Amino acid sequence: MNYTHDELYNLLEELHDRYNSVDFIEPDPISIPHSFANPLDKEISGFLAATIAWGNRKAIVKSANRMMDYLDGRPYEFVVGASENELKGLSGYVHRTFNGTDLECFVRALRRICAEYGSLGEWFQGEWERTEDMTRVLASFRALFFDFDHPARSEKHLSSIAKGAACKRLNMYLRWMVRRDGRGVDFGLWKRIPMSALYLPLDVHSGNVARQLGLLERKQSDWRAVAEVTERLRTFCPDDPVKYDYALFGVGINAGLTSNV
Repeated sequence: MNYTHDELYNLLEELHDRYNSVDFIEPDPISIPHSFANPLDKEISGFLAATIAWGNRKAIVKSANRMMDYLDGRPYEFVVGASENELKGLSGYVHRTFNGTDLECFVRALRRICAEYGSLGEWFQGEWERTEDMTRVLASFRALFFDFDHPARSEKHLSSIAKGAACKRLNMYLRWMVRRDGRGVDFGLWKRIPMSALYLPLDVHSGNVARQLGLLERKQSDWRAVAEVTERLRTFCPDDPVKYDYALFGVGINAGLTSNV
């Protein structure tokens, strides 16, 4: 079906209102950072939960909760203060191809960032203020993250925008931390980054729906597709284009578009 701009706007707004609610939280990986009160714990747990967020959502949430158990239920404190023996104790963790070696690597990388900048939020906000370009922020973050002696295998678990990746999980994490709309789903912790700077966390579900709606023409789900669909969404809400992630993803996981969406 071909929609006019106004028809598409109204549809996106309707779907956004339907899916951007606290009912979204429990079955989604965002439930992991929601289980913590301390903003620093939200940052760390959110990043790690987003890192393993591919595949079945129920399995992701179960694995992410198990990961928090490995971090003794205190992710920030563990990241900044765990002993070498405690770090080695992460070896038993596994979620699909992300294993204990990768978890230890990620904890060590996060420790370095927190030691130098205080928190992930301080680094991301500072880098945004320095560049005002989220594509540069994403590239710089990956370079910083792996700027130490680390297992090469772990690099595949943090997407590279320099290689054209869609960076779905990083964009999703940024949505969690940056968006602030009073709906109780996203956290809005990083207020120095404008919501207008965010890019859509493009995945199979949101990509399929975006193509059906005529918001995305590119067939590959890479960074060029992310830029294309986000630019289209900015025509509907320049200040908060990623609000429509709920519309696209929500419809995508609920049997897709029908004649009576």
